[in-house]
Amino acid sequence: MPTFNYVGRRGDGSRVSGQADGDDAGQIASQLLSSGLTPLEIRAVGGTTKRSGDIQFSLPQPRVGITDLMLFARQMYALTKAGIPLSRALRSLSQSTENKRLAQVLDDTIEQLESGRELAAALAMHDEIFPPLFINMVRVGENAGKLEESFQRLYQYLQFEKLTRERIAAALRYPTMVILAISIAVGVIVTFVVPKFSSIFAAFGSELPWPTQIIVAISNFAQANWVFIVLGLVAAYIGLRFAINTPAGRMRWDHTKLRLPVIGSIVQRASLARFARSFSMASRAGMPLNQAISLISAALDNAWLGAKVRNMRDGLERGDSLTVTARRSELFTPLVLQMLAVGEETGNIDDMMDEVADFYDSEVQRDVENIGALIEPLLIIAIGGMVLILALGVFLPMWELSGSSSR
Repeated sequence: MPTFNYVGRRGDGSRVSGQADGDDAGQIASQLLSSGLTPLEIRAVGGTTKRSGDIQFSLPQPRVGITDLMLFARQMYALTKAGIPLSRALRSLSQSTENKRLAQVLDDTIEQLESGRELAAALAMHDEIFPPLFINMVRVGENAGKLEESFQRLYQYLQFEKLTRERIAAALRYPTMVILAISIAVGVIVTFVVPKFSSIFAAFGSELPWPTQIIVAISNFAQANWVFIVLGLVAAYIGLRFAINTPAGRMRWDHTKLRLPVIGSIVQRASLARFARSFSMASRAGMPLNQAISLISAALDNAWLGAKVRNMRDGLERGDSLTVTARRSELFTPLVLQMLAVGEETGNIDDMMDEVADFYDSEVQRDVENIGALIEPLLIIAIGGMVLILALGVFLPMWELSGSSSR
């Protein structure tokens, strides 16, 4: 049996490598997925590398966006619910989709299915197209025998995600334009107007006020070193992207996102709604709690929350109840914890987890609709700070110049 070298990624974002025996790369990918790893690279010992999504394109292909994935999930739900075999369903979608890149990916997925690979393993070979959440939700559905429900959940999630993005973009459009306009005004005044006061005050033998001196010094420094400032910003951006791709960096970044004003709370509750719906689906299918927790933690697409959820698995293995482990995780509100306790007592934990998801979804939707009002105080503070800069940098010199002239 051939031996393969592999590189995979855990749910927390860390990379692992090793060797495994199997008939082909697809079987190795299935083994990695079943152990909670997302395959990134599979190479036969002494052979060529097979990377996820290794498809050659002669010309640049259109990107596969959230709308394409949403339509794909919706169509797959309808086809799998009708009992159509996966290969036939994927072939139909490949022929009907207008996105050529997605069509090529689906054709390759069909070949992998016909060679005996699972759908989740086939999709994982194209992780540049299908995000970890998509792959792991499909894997949960395959293991639970509820593949059509997985696609339905994915469609609902992607639809909600698209709507949320559009609402956030619409709510942030006006504040962004206001801050941008004021920032440009401040930049123009600091760069072209304030420095003129130096020569004017020098002619009158006066000294610039210290706030204006600071602004002029900053302006002079920026004009003399703008190349290095731009290079520094580019280097900082590249360094940040590199750090985020490391396991420790990803953990810190995902935790930081949850602590951002306004946005962090929305991201956290949306992730917890995703956890609750996935848990409900796995529980209804009779999947063991430990296995369900492992799969769902990888599907959250947030390393910090995923680690918290995996810690819940440790509590369940010690014999603690779901409510106790959920309370210890400090992820859920008291109301949700009460709902979980009622669900465990009545044996309706599946329905209670759906209620939890509905609760968080409604809160996220409410906050997204009111995001403009939520960020208005921050906007007022930002504008006030910029106006203060203008007042200190421009009006103080004018007032002092006026006072010296009158004397």
